[in-house]
Amino acid sequence: DDLERRLVRIHDLARKHRDIPMAGRTHLQQALPVTFGYKVAIWLGMFDRHQERLAELRKRVLVVQFASAAGTLASLGDQGFAVQQALARELSLAEPASTWHVARDGFAETVNLLALITGSLGKIAVDLMIMASTEFAEVYEPFVKGRGASSTMPQKRNPISSELMLAAAKAVRQHAGLMVDAMVQDFERATGPWHAEWIALPESFILSAGALHQAKFALGGLIVDTDQMRRNLGISRGLIVAEAVMMGLAPVIGRQQAHDLVYDACRAAHAEQCSLAQALLAMPGITAHVDQATIERLTDPANYLGLAPQMVDRALVASAGQPS
Repeated sequence: DDLERRLVRIHDLARKHRDIPMAGRTHLQQALPVTFGYKVAIWLGMFDRHQERLAELRKRVLVVQFASAAGTLASLGDQGFAVQQALARELSLAEPASTWHVARDGFAETVNLLALITGSLGKIAVDLMIMASTEFAEVYEPFVKGRGASSTMPQKRNPISSELMLAAAKAVRQHAGLMVDAMVQDFERATGPWHAEWIALPESFILSAGALHQAKFALGGLIVDTDQMRRNLGISRGLIVAEAVMMGLAPVIGRQQAHDLVYDACRAAHAEQCSLAQALLAMPGITAHVDQATIERLTDPANYLGLAPQMVDRALVASAGQPS
C-alpha cells in the first residue's frame, strides 16, 4: 500500500512538471537541458517495476511450510498432503510441490526486493539532497517549524527525510547480502545460517517501511522552485546547449567544421565571460551561414529538450497500467 501511494505522488509530480526546463547533469556537471518532469518520470519507472516485482514475488514466497522434522511428513502417514493442504487453505497460502525449509531463495528474494525499493528511494534522496543544497536551491522538503534546523545555525533547513531514506537504503543493502549468505544451508535442517534471517528479515521490513514513510513526507509536500531551475539553466550563458548549436550548423557547414567552430566559440565565451550567442555572433565563419535569430533560437536551452516531455507522457501511460 505504501509503495502504491508513493507511486501516485511521483506520478503527480511528473505530470505537473512535464515541461519545466532545468539543467540535466552528468558527473555533477551541467550537461544538457531536461525537464523536472522527465527526472521524476525516471523515478516513476523504477517504482512501476517494483510493483511488477512485488506482484511476481507473491506466488514464489507466499507458500506454506509444513513438513515435519526432516520434511517428509512421515509422522502423518498418508494424510500428510491433506493436512498440509488444509493448513495452506486456512492461511491463504499456496502449497509447495516439495518441502522448502532449507531452500531460502524466497526469503532472500524478498529482502533483495526491499533492497531494490530502498535503493530507489536512496537515489531519489540523493537527487533531492543535492538539489536542495544552497548552491542549487531547486527543491526543498516541506517546511515544518524546527524540523531540519541546526542546534547552532538557525538558517539551516536540512533534508532530514532524504537523509533517513539514504541511510535505510544502505542498511537494507547489507541485509540483502546477509540473506543470500543465509541461503547456504546444510542438508535437511541447517545448523545456523537461518538464524541470520532473524536479524535481516525484520530489520529490512522495518527500515523499508520507515524509508517509504519518509518518502511520503518528502515527496508529499515537495517544494519545487521552478524559477530557480530556470536561473540555474542559464548560468552557463548558453554553453549548456553547445551541442544544439553544433547540430543546427552541421547540415549547413558539415558536422566536423560545426564542431570546431562551436568549440572555438565556447572557449571564447569562457575567456571573455560572454554568452555563447555573443561569441558565435562575433565569428564570421558562423554569421556567414546563419542569422542572429537562428543563433538565439539555437542557444535557448528551452528549445533543446529532446523528447523529454514525450517520455514523461509515455511513463505516465505505462504507470497507469501497473498492478496494484
